[in-house]
Amino acid sequence: MSEERAAVSAAQGAADADNELRASTYRLFATLLAAPPNQELLAMLKDVDVGDDDAPLAPAWRMLALAAQRTSVAAADDEYHALFVGITRGEVMPYGSWYLTGFLMERPLAELRQDLQELGYTRHTDVKEPEDHAAALCETMSLLILDNDVGFGRHKKFFDDHIEPWMIRFFQDLQAAETAEFYGAVGLLGEKFLQVDKQYLGMTPH
Repeated sequence: MSEERAAVSAAQGAADADNELRASTYRLFATLLAAPPNQELLAMLKDVDVGDDDAPLAPAWRMLALAAQRTSVAAADDEYHALFVGITRGEVMPYGSWYLTGFLMERPLAELRQDLQELGYTRHTDVKEPEDHAAALCETMSLLILDNDVGFGRHKKFFDDHIEPWMIRFFQDLQAAETAEFYGAVGLLGEKFLQVDKQYLGMTPH
């Protein structure tokens, strides 16, 4: 293999590794925002490898690991329901339409549904939440990142159109919520991760 081909191969390998990590992090947020963490997930988070101490996300990962160590399945369940469910509504509304218009089921949801239809993505019949729920959007980003038929430009556009306009604010509100303890750390990691991913998407040539 020539030096040029070796360099291209190494660069592609690094890009693939970056995408695997990005996709797995989006999947983690999708899981944590769709339902309270179970014992297996909490155990994994307690022992998470934060990597290089100088990495931009290392402090936030460390805070999440500490929060996982300090909570329990029952406490995290109570916190989740207070934050996102409540008696009439939770402390934080995890919907894009709410953040962008102040109402549910508005134009941002219609535009999202159109984009999902063009991408060939359909909602499972057993899912009750609308597609602009933060968990659903994180799951979609994870799928797009790893979908070789979609390409970098398309998943960047999805981020620009449906993630970046509101979800950083959502994670900031999650940190500020009165009930948030474990989920405050989730919000911190979410905010920092999206800031880093925004930079990555803006700087990475494809």
